Amino acid sequence: MVGKPSDEAGDNSSISDEEWQAFLRDSELGAASAPKEPSARARMVTERLRHRGEPERWRTGPTPRDMSSRTRRRRQAWSVLGVALALGVVAVALRPSLLPGDPLGTGEPKTAAVTPLPAETVAPTAAPGAVPDQVPTIDRPFAGSPALAWADGEAGVVLPAARPVGSASKERVSEALQLTRKLLVGANLDPKTLRGERPAAALAVLDPKQPGLLDDIDAFLRSPDRTHDPLTLFSRFDPDEARVVGDVVKTRGRMTYKKAGRDGVTVHADYTFVYPVRPAEGPPEVTRTIVRRVVDLELPDPAHYDVTPGRLLLVRYDEELFNSACDVHDGFLHPQFRSAGPTSPPQTGPTVDPYDRSKGVGEGSASDSCGTASRL
Repeated sequence: MVGKPSDEAGDNSSISDEEWQAFLRDSELGAASAPKEPSARARMVTERLRHRGEPERWRTGPTPRDMSSRTRRRRQAWSVLGVALALGVVAVALRPSLLPGDPLGTGEPKTAAVTPLPAETVAPTAAPGAVPDQVPTIDRPFAGSPALAWADGEAGVVLPAARPVGSASKERVSEALQLTRKLLVGANLDPKTLRGERPAAALAVLDPKQPGLLDDIDAFLRSPDRTHDPLTLFSRFDPDEARVVGDVVKTRGRMTYKKAGRDGVTVHADYTFVYPVRPAEGPPEVTRTIVRRVVDLELPDPAHYDVTPGRLLLVRYDEELFNSACDVHDGFLHPQFRSAGPTSPPQTGPTVDPYDRSKGVGEGSASDSCGTASRL
């Protein structure tokens, strides 16, 4: 039962009883039959009712359902934006270098572009110039070192052009140079050798027919001491004490060659290797140990000598070690870390620039004095 609406609006345009009864009759008839065009009277009543009892929708704004949908969409948009902003904050916190400049004041030095040095073909006339004083880190292990401009690992062992020398052919000269390169890489760059394992790759290049050579080296590796130290030939670190940082060892040097005996070739190699190292345990401090090696190797002609084809004879070897404990002869390099304090007797030898390749290395094996490196 539908009641007649009251005149709540307080105006003078109320609906008469006749109009209302007519509206009810029209409504009942319309409900019992198919939809049809309302009468003019019904349209009039409906229009009055709409104006009096049901305000236009635009006057009251969107419905609660519309408001709810818009709110959800806004929340979803802000949620996506919030996640993106949070990820950005985390990324910058982990790597402040992602921001241009240094807005967070991290104090990390800017890395200047370094031009790689050309290969060393002749002896330099002076030591490398000064470089910015920077502390090496895990990410930048060669910071503050002239070696930053040196070649990486094997790329630094550059062979000169092979030409005939004396009665030795170009092919024999090329073979001698290639074998010398294998020896240098196996003795100073092979990861197994650096971890203190047997330097098998280097030993495979040496002639087993050279009297006493391999037996002496085996004795050096098995029971090292002051006069029988494998460090005279191989770069080795105790893996329980120190480890090489990353997979790059900086290398610089040169090779020359000359005739030897009957159709033989002698190769002279002079190379410096810079090893960035960190403690096996403890703080991630980085330092550098530097090794310079000078070796003379000969490739004789098997047609004239009782030698093994494709193997080298070791004629002479010298070395200089920088930043390794003095008077410790256990077959390993022992870098000195600042955080550990002094762990060996004080150094008594002269101060030497380990990057100065303009000066020669002393004759024989390692020097009896333990010098100080002017820089690492």
